[in-house]
Amino acid sequence: MAAAKHKDSAPPDGVRLIAQHKRARFDYSVEETLEAGIELLGSEVKSLRQGGANLTDSYAIPRGTELYLLNARIGPYGHASAFTHEPTRSRRLLLHRSEIDRWSAKVRERGYSIIPLMLYFKRGIAKVQLGLCLGKTHEDRRAEIKERETRREIERALRRR
Repeated sequence: MAAAKHKDSAPPDGVRLIAQHKRARFDYSVEETLEAGIELLGSEVKSLRQGGANLTDSYAIPRGTELYLLNARIGPYGHASAFTHEPTRSRRLLLHRSEIDRWSAKVRERGYSIIPLMLYFKRGIAKVQLGLCLGKTHEDRRAEIKERETRREIERALRRR
C-alpha cells in the first residue's frame, strides 16, 4: 500500500526531480513554499543531470541582501577532473529582493528556518523549492503519527465494508 503524500511533496508537471528532502515535512511544519534558481558551476549542472545530489541537513540563510544554500551536497562530476567543484560549497539562490527581504525578516524575528524541499530541473534550468518552516516539537510529531494511524484505520474499515 502506497503512503499518502503531502500535496506539495510531488514535483509540478513538466519537471524532472533530482533530489527531495524527505524528512523535512516530518521534522518541520512548512508554512510557505517558494521556487528559487541556483547559481551553479558547469560541473555541478552535469552532476545534477546524473542525479548526484543530496539535500539532507541542508538549509538556506540570508547574508546581507542575498540568500545562500548551505550543506546541499552535489557530488563531483567524473569527467571534470581538472575543473571539479567542492561538493558542499555554499550556493547563491536567485530570488527577487522583496522575497529575500520578507523571508529574512521572518527568519530573524520569528525563529523560522528556510529548508530546501526539492531540487529539480524545470525547462532545463535547475530550481530548488524552499520552505519557510517552523520546527516541530515531540508532541507535534506524536499527534501527527496518531492522526495518520486513525486515518488508516478508518480507510481499512471502509474497505472491509
